[in-house]
Formats: sequence, structure tokens, C-alpha cells
Amino acid sequence: MKTYSFLTLAAVTLLTSCSKSGSDSDASGAFESVETIISTEAAGTLMQFNVEEGQTLNPGQWVGYVDTTQLYLRKMQLMAQVSSTLGQTPDIPVQVAALQTQLAEAEKNQQRTANLFNAKAATQQQLDDMNSQVETLKKQIEAQRSSLGITSHSLHLETTPLQRQIDQINDQLIKCRVINPVKGTVLSKYAQAHEVASPGKALYKIAPTDTLILRAYITGTQITQVKLGQKVTVQIDDGEKKYRNYAGVIYWISDKSEFTPKTIPTKEERADLVYAIKVRVPNDGYIKIGMYGQLKF
Repeated sequence: MKTYSFLTLAAVTLLTSCSKSGSDSDASGAFESVETIISTEAAGTLMQFNVEEGQTLNPGQWVGYVDTTQLYLRKMQLMAQVSSTLGQTPDIPVQVAALQTQLAEAEKNQQRTANLFNAKAATQQQLDDMNSQVETLKKQIEAQRSSLGITSHSLHLETTPLQRQIDQINDQLIKCRVINPVKGTVLSKYAQAHEVASPGKALYKIAPTDTLILRAYITGTQITQVKLGQKVTVQIDDGEKKYRNYAGVIYWISDKSEFTPKTIPTKEERADLVYAIKVRVPNDGYIKIGMYGQLKF
């Protein structure tokens, strides 16, 4: 954002106007506003751009977009790679199902052998063999689950870089949209639909006009008469020898003096050193950026 003042008329013109109207002003200056140049963050063809000079825009309003075809296709490719990688993930329950069946059968034989051993119809060696078989199968199942789990985890890790690339593309897709950030009136339009845009390319300039800023200058003798938050009367020309009055509020006073700008008259014309002040003035539509105004304390 940058504040520009439009001081193009000669001081003698304003002094002549004031003298004809008979207005006794304390300071004079020009109206300005905080201007924002909106740029695109993406590269590509500006497919749609709904902005016209003089149009009033609201914050968050969608005004256009840059072509997203290549980004979308790249995203689809990455998503396919993710799906392909995850498709290799082993189904652990299915993989260990055969060993689980063998274990269930071994546990039955173990119980049967234990019953025979208790009935003194089987030897200790037979019971030990069955116990060993059951333990071996359990360890095989545990080892296979661990191995398959590691494989599954590794495949998911392989997709992490792909997911981050997708996140980057999603961010780029969002930046392809041109969203107006501030409320104001479009002052200038720098691009047209179907032109090729690049990151940083200025699209339009916007400034709030419902409240304007009168930048005026006062002398060192007047500095003691003003303070922050002070209410003042702001006047603009309203025909010959007439003025339109507005209620303004001083919200900024320079903390150091400067030489009087050549196009700005003060109460004591061409004083060596003056102080800049800024007055916030509600605008009913009659005040224009660059217009001269005067104020009374």
C-alpha cells in the first residue's frame, strides 16, 4: 500500500478561490487516499477478469482467475502416483491367515496331546514337540506381522513427498484466483481478460473513497492549536462563493517540520517551516481524490 497526494494546482489558484469566497481558513491541502495495487501471484493466461474502473469492490470478492489447466493435470498425476504406491500396501490379515490356520490346528493337537499325556497315553517328548510347534507358529506370525507392518509404513512414507507436492499445487491453485483484499473503488485497470499474467503483474489499483484524507500544512505558530483526535471543519468548493462543510478529525501530526511545499499555501504564506497534518474526512461522494480542501480549527 502507498499513499499518494495529488497536488497539481498552483498555490495562487487556490488563494484566489479562497479570497473570492471570503472563507477564513486555517490551513489548506489536497485529498488523498490509501491506494493498493493488486497483483497476480500466478503465471498464465488471465482467463477471466471482472474489474472495471469506477467499480466498488468488497473484501474477499472474487474478480477473476488465471488458467489452472497445467496445475490441475499435475495434481491428478501426483494423486495417481499416491494411489499406485498405496495399492502395494500388504493386507496383513490376509497375509497371515494361512499361519493363523496352522496355529489353530496346532493348538488343537497340543490340547489333545496334553490330554493324552495326562492319561499317560502320550510321552513327554510328544507333548514337548507340540508345545514347540505352537510357539514356533506364534513367532512366525509375529515376525510376518512385523515385516508386513514395516513394508506398509515404508510405502506410506514414500507417499509423503507426493502429498507435500499436492499441497504445494493446492496452494498454487488458490493463488490462481484473483481475490480483492480491501474495500474501495477501482481507480485504474492495468490488465484485460485473456492477457498473459506473471507473478507480480499489476492488475488494478483500488482505494477506499468512503473516507478520504486531507493532508494539510500548518505553521509553527499553529502547531499549539491542534492535537490528535481534534474535530475540525473541512470545506470544499461548492460553486461560486460557496463551500460544502464536513466534520473531520485530525489523526496524524508530523513530529518534525519541513519546508513548505510550493503548491501548498498556509495561513502565513510561504512560511519557512511547516508541519504536516492528516485529517480523516467522511465522504458523501462529492469529495474526489486530488481535490483541494481547507480546514478550520
